Parts: sequence; structure tokens; C-alpha cells
Amino acid sequence: MGFDRRRRWVTLLAMTGSLSMIMIDQTVVSVALPRIQSDLDISQNGLQWVMNGYILALAATVALGGRLGDTLGRLKAFVGGVILFAAASAACGLAQGAASLVAARVLQGIGAAFMQPASAAIVTSAFPLRERGRAMAVYAGVAMSLMAAGPLLGGVITQYVSWRWVFLINLPVAAAAVTLALVFCRAEDTSTQEALDTAGLVLLVLGVPALVFGIQQGSVFGWSSMITLGSIFGGLALLAALVLVERRVPFPLIDVSLFENRFFRADALLLLFIQFGLVSQVVFLSIYLQKVLGFSPLQTGLALLVLVVPAVAVSQVAGRVFDRVGVKPLAVAGSLLITLGFLAHALFLGRQAFSWVVPGMFLFGTGAGLVLTPANTDGLSRIPDLRRGQASGLLQTLRQMGGTLGLAVIGTLFTAVERTGIHSLVQAQGGSEAHRTHLIGLLQSAAEGQTTALGELAASRPELLPGLREVTSRGITAGFSLSTGVMLLALLVAVFMMRPGRQTHDA
Repeated sequence: MGFDRRRRWVTLLAMTGSLSMIMIDQTVVSVALPRIQSDLDISQNGLQWVMNGYILALAATVALGGRLGDTLGRLKAFVGGVILFAAASAACGLAQGAASLVAARVLQGIGAAFMQPASAAIVTSAFPLRERGRAMAVYAGVAMSLMAAGPLLGGVITQYVSWRWVFLINLPVAAAAVTLALVFCRAEDTSTQEALDTAGLVLLVLGVPALVFGIQQGSVFGWSSMITLGSIFGGLALLAALVLVERRVPFPLIDVSLFENRFFRADALLLLFIQFGLVSQVVFLSIYLQKVLGFSPLQTGLALLVLVVPAVAVSQVAGRVFDRVGVKPLAVAGSLLITLGFLAHALFLGRQAFSWVVPGMFLFGTGAGLVLTPANTDGLSRIPDLRRGQASGLLQTLRQMGGTLGLAVIGTLFTAVERTGIHSLVQAQGGSEAHRTHLIGLLQSAAEGQTTALGELAASRPELLPGLREVTSRGITAGFSLSTGVMLLALLVAVFMMRPGRQTHDA
């Protein structure tokens, strides 16, 4: 791309703006979730859609974003994505109900899908192979540093101002990112005039949401419901058709032939599995800290720094180590630490004490810092420059699919365990059928953070509050137990599929 050394680093600085917004949005919003749920009277399932609407839209359209970066130009895709993300953030901040908030979150996800692969591809192509690990570490590290401040910032804003400002804060960040991009980044992208794969786009945009919808709504409609089964199997059929179609079209939206490179395939699978647990870790820990341990939003923000700060610090070291030894040692160590982190949560969350939560958070954050950026960098480095936009889009599609499936599966399991626990708790109280039905509704409303229900429960049946906290704790523990198994899959990929040694020649 003809960048001199000074322009490379200014370009790197400009590109961090987009990733910073995405990172900040994840941590800031997670802290605000219980307050959003209470203020807008959103069910537990609806709250999951507030998070998953964003991730789902990102998963369904990030390949399109990568493709548009290759066809229209990466800088154009980047700037357009940032502007859409900012507009959607404003809509989130002004939302008056669950439907409008989820819709705005979907638009946020589409904006992120346009800017994220473009920015990663720009940075990767701007730096030679010998400097790429360090550059990508800075690219991720600056954004992750802001993400580290996100929980604290989100806690302060939610507790002392309003949860709405956790979205509106994206606006000045977006303005800075667009300004830097337009002033300092060259627009001479290696773009092509290849036709857009409309069939692939339709199959992807329909298939991923259908699958996730069926999984996440299974606890609402019932697992034998035709809606649930139709959504799950319909989604799987559409995604299977997507793979077949993409093998035959001349310019595919998702170039499945990239998976023929077994080392790229290993990086992609590793990111898929780890992202499965990453999103649920942040979301359900925020719920656990506030609903089970009784933390305020500010205290929750401070507590989450135990997870985020190690991830930020270690990612900087990991980028430099990657340049010297390659991806496999980092992937194995990181996957092992993440697995141990989830295992610690599964074993100790039931003790309902923050001191027992800290080890799992620290292990997870350290492991994520070791593996995420090197695996992404290694995957892109295995692909020639002209196809890196697609490669970046494919990696991000799989990462976000992992996140949205993780949130849907773990959220569904959490809801099922919590509901079963509430029914058992009520049955133990005895009384008439009408009384038990009323009490079940009251406890479920209280579990969803509704202020009126919590007040009524505290006034009339305070002895049930510890039992309700125990039920919520068991639901989250069940989800993290499942995540432990998925992280073991990531560890197996790192041990048996990833190539040892440093890559010596660019693709």
C-alpha cells in the first residue's frame, strides 16, 4: 500500500478508533444491563436480545463488511461503518422500550461489521511481516485499554448519570475516528470490481439469525414447538446451503476455500470456541455481581477490571512474543488458562463471595490476552494481501457466531435452571395452588430486576431472597460449566491443529 514508516503508525492510531468503540460498547453496556432491565421493564430473555441483537447482526454481516472493503475500498467501508455505528448509538441512548433498543443494537452491529474487518485489514497490510505482530498488538491494545476503563466508566455513568449515556459516549469517539481516518489514511485501497454475491448474503443473513433465534427462544416457546424446531433446523439448512453455494460462485461472499489452509482453519476454530465463552463471561458475571453479590454498577465496573486489565497488559507482551515464536505456544497457554478460569467459576461461584470469583476472572483475562490477538494475526498472515479483507471478514464472522451462539446457549441454560429453581423454591413453601402461582410470578419478576417485585418480595417474604440469589447463582454456574467444556475444545485445537514455530515468509 506504499506506506512510509511514519504514516504506518499514524494509520494504526486512526484504525484503533473503530475497535475502541466496539470494545468500549461491550464492557460499558454489560455493566448497565441490570439497570436497563429494571428501567425498561425487560424480561430476562429480552435482556439477552439487547446483547445478542448486536452480536448477531455483527456475525451475519461482518463477511459483507469484509467484502465491501475489498470491492469498494477499505477506507470507505471503515468510514461508513463508523458513521452508522454512531447513529445507531444515538438511537440506543434515546430508546423508550425493548423493541426500539434491540433494533438500534442491530444497527450498531451492522456498523461494527463494516468497520472492523476493514480496519484490521488496513493495519495488517500497512506493516511488513516482521512488524505485524507488534502493530496488531498496539491496534488491539489501545482499544483494550479503553475497554479496561469501560467497566469503571460504565459503572460511574450508570450509577450517577443514566445508562443511556453508555451509548451516547460513542459519539465523540466516532467523530475522532472518522477525522483521523480522513486526514491521515490513504484512500488508495487495493479494491476490485467483483460482483456482490447476493445469494450468499441472503443465506447468511437469514441462516445465522434463524439458528440463534431458535436456540434462544427455545425456553420461551418450548423445545418441541414448531417455531423452535423450524428455526433451528431451518437455520442449519440455510447455512449448509450457504457452504454449497459459496463453493460454486466466482466471487463468494464467504470464501470457504480459505479453510483449505489448515493453519488458517485452526486459527478460525480457536477464535470461534473462545468467543463462545468470552461474551457470556462478561455478561453473566455482571449479572452475578449485581444480582447475587449485591454490587452497585460502580462496584461491578471496578470488579470487572480484574478480568480486563490482565487481558490488556498480556496482549501487549503476546504480540511481541508472537513475532519471535509464532502462535502455537501462546494459543496453548491461553486456551489452558481460559479453561481453568471457567472451571474455577463453575466450582466456586456457589460460594457467593467475590474473593472466590477473582481467580477465575484473572485466569480468563490472562488467557484471552495471550491468545486472541496472536490467533487473529496469524490467521490473516496465512492469506495473501488481496484476500485479507475476506479473510478478516470470515474470521470475524466465526468469532461473532461463537459469541452469539454462546450467549444464546448459555442464556437459555441459565433461564431454564433459574426457572426450575424458582419452582422448586416455591413448592417447598406449600400453600394453595393460587398462592404458589402468585409467588412464582413474583419471584420471576424479582429475578428479572423489576423494582416493584423486589420491593414486594422484601416486604412480604424476605426469607426467600437468599433462595432467589442461590437460584440465580446456580443458573450462571451451569452456563459456565458448559463453557468449560467448550474451552477444552479450544485447547485441543491449539495443541493438535496449530503449527509450531514462527512464520518466516508472508503469504
